Amino acid sequence: MRNRLIDHAQNPLRAFIVLLAFAVGFGSIFVRLVHLTTLDLAEPIMARSGPSHARPDILDRNGEILARDIVMFSVFAEPRRVVDPDETVERLLTALPELNAADLHRRLSGRAGFIWIQRSITPAKQQEIHNLGLPGIGFREEVRRLYPNGAAAAQVLGAVNIDNHGIAGIERWIDENGLNGLRTAGMRYERQDLDPVELSVDLYVQHAFTDEMRKAIEHYDAIGGAGLVLDVTNGEVLSLVSLPDFDPNVPTDAQKKENINRINVGVYEMGSTFKALTMAMALDSEAFNLHSVVDATHPLRFGRFSISDYRGEKRPLNMPEAFLVSSNIVFGKLAMQLGVDRHRQFLRDLGQLTRLTTELPESAAPIVPRNWGAVNTATIAFGHGLAVTPLQAAMGVAALVNGGRLLRPTFLRDTPVTERVIAEDVVSPRTGEALRYLMRLNGIDGSARRASIAGYHVGGKTGTAEKVIDGRYAKGKVMTSFMGLVPAHDPKYLVVVILDEPKPTAETHGFRTAGWNAVPTARNILERILPMLRMAPQFERPPQAFPNVVAARAHGFEHFLPGRPLVQ
Repeated sequence: MRNRLIDHAQNPLRAFIVLLAFAVGFGSIFVRLVHLTTLDLAEPIMARSGPSHARPDILDRNGEILARDIVMFSVFAEPRRVVDPDETVERLLTALPELNAADLHRRLSGRAGFIWIQRSITPAKQQEIHNLGLPGIGFREEVRRLYPNGAAAAQVLGAVNIDNHGIAGIERWIDENGLNGLRTAGMRYERQDLDPVELSVDLYVQHAFTDEMRKAIEHYDAIGGAGLVLDVTNGEVLSLVSLPDFDPNVPTDAQKKENINRINVGVYEMGSTFKALTMAMALDSEAFNLHSVVDATHPLRFGRFSISDYRGEKRPLNMPEAFLVSSNIVFGKLAMQLGVDRHRQFLRDLGQLTRLTTELPESAAPIVPRNWGAVNTATIAFGHGLAVTPLQAAMGVAALVNGGRLLRPTFLRDTPVTERVIAEDVVSPRTGEALRYLMRLNGIDGSARRASIAGYHVGGKTGTAEKVIDGRYAKGKVMTSFMGLVPAHDPKYLVVVILDEPKPTAETHGFRTAGWNAVPTARNILERILPMLRMAPQFERPPQAFPNVVAARAHGFEHFLPGRPLVQ
């Protein structure tokens, strides 16, 4: 021992190094002890925010909020820091009783560095858990997408996932048109840094339309329904309804099959509403005019297959009469006389044979016959044998009545019209006027008369089509539709109403065709939304509403509507 002391005394540098090492070691222990004694173990950890997940506000055309980010919290745990898993589980369950106790205890008893306990809780719930004072339990501040109007316009808005990324509808469009780029670039931003997205949808119109559609579905015991309000002058969609719908605050419901967007994703044979396109094609060809007469005395035959009328007149019909009674025979003959190639090209020019793309990422391609022959032309002429989305059918009709301009529909407000012009002059002005006249006539004296509203000059065309199920027409199951113009002589809005498998009622006298259900539903909708759209009634006869038709009748063509007054 004496020799060792002598050695250390003789080597003071070595002794100093040893003492310094001891001092540093005991000093670090002392600092750690001080830290542990001053640390409030009851205070939870607040994790730093990760990559930005903020999204822009979505507004309706009036500035009403349709979607906005709100601050939420997610609860996590660091099992290595949990002092007592039993107590932690017991106390957490007082605030989050929906948790699985056994699973939570197993995970908290492990040695993982991080586990999620619950995503997206409210600030109030976060404070409640914070007050429990549980070591190893922390929170991460996150954003959650809130849709304050619930299911209103859900099929347009779409939804986001748990990470606030768009998975459908406009939300997905936002990601694909700039937001994903910001994330990829690693840029930090908040909601306030992003310009809001202004939709063309009118929230008030949307509420009224949806309410009336729900009533109609219940009244006619239908399995679903859909509708649309389209501004024919600029292609803006003011309302899109598809029922059943979903609440985007519950994003998993957006993926359910029954919540399909029937307007933009569903493809259907549109029935006699398609006769508006066939009539326009015939009149625009100049092979026919309003006083042309086509014999509908006998069915149109193709071998063992024949085409007949639902309630046939069984006599020659002029064009207005054929339109009013919706003669399958006449419309089949019109298309056949013009030929398969011309018919197919006309529909292609109107955007009916290709997939329609809009801001909504979800869309469906039409179902077009592989081998398009004479029979196909005859049946497609009256709305069978070609399935399209209601939105693209509405786009085609809008082009026929707005002066011949085919516009790609939009769900965004004030997007330049010139950027969405697909084609100009798809029909002549004279043809457009004649079609508007026929649709107004149908609103006065035909299947659309139950849509009549004093002062608004409603016109339109109805359609009733047997549904195709598993490749076959299902007897007894129909889809009824109505395309209405307001005002018919100078259209501003096209209103589409669809009912899926409506049933007869007492007041329909056993009928389930569109004139008995889709049309009165449209009337109820129009009565509510037209004042919202600031469209005032006009009780006087519109001056020079149909000048070419007036001139034709003044030159001896009264016979084409014997006993019927000129359209108001």
